[in-house]
Amino acid sequence: MQIQDLPYPDPGVPDARSGPRFLWWLFRNQLDGQLKALAWGLLHFLSVSALPFCVGVAVQAVVDRSGTQLALAGGLLVLCCIGNALGDTFLHRTAVTNWITAAARVQQVLARKAAQLGSALTRRVAAGEVVAVSTGDVEKIGWFVEAWSRFTAAAVTLVVVCVGLVVYQPALGVVIAVGLPLLAVAVLPLLPRATRRADFQREKAGRATELASDTVAGLRVLRGIGGEELFLDRYRSASQEVRHAAVRSARMWSLISAIQVLLPGLLLIAVVWYGVHLARQGRVTVGELVTVYSSVMILTYPLRHFEEIAMAYSFSRPSARRAARVLSLERVTDTDGSRDGSEMPSGDLYDPATGLLALSGRLTAVVCGDPDAAGRLAERLGGHPSEEGAPVLLGGVPLDELPLDNARTAVLVQDKDPVLLSGTLRELFDVPRSGDVGAEEALAAAQCADVLAALVQGSLDTEDPMEAHITERGRSLSGGQRQRIALARSLVTDPEVLVLDEPTSAVDSHTEARIAEGVRNLREGRTTVVFTSSPLLLDRADRVVLVHEGEVAAVGVHRELVHAEPRYRAVVTRETEEEAARDEALPEKAARQGGLREGSALNDVLKELEEIEESA
Repeated sequence: MQIQDLPYPDPGVPDARSGPRFLWWLFRNQLDGQLKALAWGLLHFLSVSALPFCVGVAVQAVVDRSGTQLALAGGLLVLCCIGNALGDTFLHRTAVTNWITAAARVQQVLARKAAQLGSALTRRVAAGEVVAVSTGDVEKIGWFVEAWSRFTAAAVTLVVVCVGLVVYQPALGVVIAVGLPLLAVAVLPLLPRATRRADFQREKAGRATELASDTVAGLRVLRGIGGEELFLDRYRSASQEVRHAAVRSARMWSLISAIQVLLPGLLLIAVVWYGVHLARQGRVTVGELVTVYSSVMILTYPLRHFEEIAMAYSFSRPSARRAARVLSLERVTDTDGSRDGSEMPSGDLYDPATGLLALSGRLTAVVCGDPDAAGRLAERLGGHPSEEGAPVLLGGVPLDELPLDNARTAVLVQDKDPVLLSGTLRELFDVPRSGDVGAEEALAAAQCADVLAALVQGSLDTEDPMEAHITERGRSLSGGQRQRIALARSLVTDPEVLVLDEPTSAVDSHTEARIAEGVRNLREGRTTVVFTSSPLLLDRADRVVLVHEGEVAAVGVHRELVHAEPRYRAVVTRETEEEAARDEALPEKAARQGGLREGSALNDVLKELEEIEESA
């Protein structure tokens, strides 16, 4: 796999049962790249390891005054240098390719999982953890995949060199063949502790990342309530915990590095001492002694890769575990796509769990006293619920039986906190759409004229608002401006069913009234469901549904429900229980006093308003 082949047409289905299984899945899917890296790694390491033999032959040729042997040593030295250069160059190329392609595969499967779960993802996993997995953890996982091939090449090289030294000079070769494996496994007792410290450090870093992400996301609110210092202290404390954990982890890894420097040095001393002893006895030549000595010196280079693979695995294991935890999440009611992908249902939208019915081609407003319950119900209507239950039906067809792309084309859900990606406004509106609604119409319906003017005023290089740049998450816009831009983006897609969760909670009442009228006109003939408690929106809905304690409690129009349904009135008018009891007692008290005979003062006022509007 080459870098230019990215992204993958199909990244595959990951094995998310555990972190090690996920790493093994990555390795199997990049077997071709791993084998290439292994081949170039062997060429590189064997060329480096053969240099001491060339030097030994040259030294012995000088001692024996043999020009032929000296020329042979020079030729072998040239071949080793060429092999070293080619192997090192292409090993680096293939290793980096493996790193990048592994990271890209992880990012693709994470993005696919996020697209499948939708807004339910952040309900089940903290947003900061998702950010940590898709950034730092991806790098750590790619490092291990990349380091594995080089480690394998280094291990094979050690075996080949040890066998070669035993054949070349048995007396000294046996010492090295016994000593090198001991050096390779000498640090194994320290690895569990180093791994635990690395895991602890990654856990602390993940928590700090989550805290930072959540703080940045809510920075505007924090400034409004003066809570910056509180969260700054929390992040400062979390960052210090990360620092202390990193220092403790670094101490252990420095100890492992020191051992891998000390033990080869001791082996080298032992080989030199024993070699000199054998040379005095005439059992080894000077050239053989130089060769064995140089080999021990050179072998410390591939031996270093044992430490690297241990460190890479220690850092990648918790990262792979977190990635596997995210990738193992499944939709509560999985979309199996059993129906034909070309079949696009239409008709009434019905939720069997609550009894909510949104009539086809009508604007239905849903009032729910619990905002969290409203958000969960909106997710259900979009076909990606966070709880088990009967599937939502569109025209009598369960959304779960539709392919995921078709289900989301048919039903679009805009949650109460939509995200605006950075880029121009034109790029922001570059979304799948029917083509029947233009960007200008959608912006006008969402009352974005002042937003467009502000974007042009804040842009120095264009007078076209569609080419104006929007910062990350729309932070350069106010809450109301972001909300209206997001609403216009939803309107321009023109789905069969549009579900809006509190689309005007951050705008003033005058703008809200115009938005209500604009959405109603633009969505004429299309099914629209709006979760809101705003009287301005409710008054323009064709049908209002009150959902109380998870079930439909009342259905009607706004003005009827205000009069007839106390629970509805309590949510819409923010009426307290004491006020409701007082209003109920007013008619009886007025009748006893010969005052009001047919209802409360509130009812009379509402009737008068209705008469005024009718006469107008």
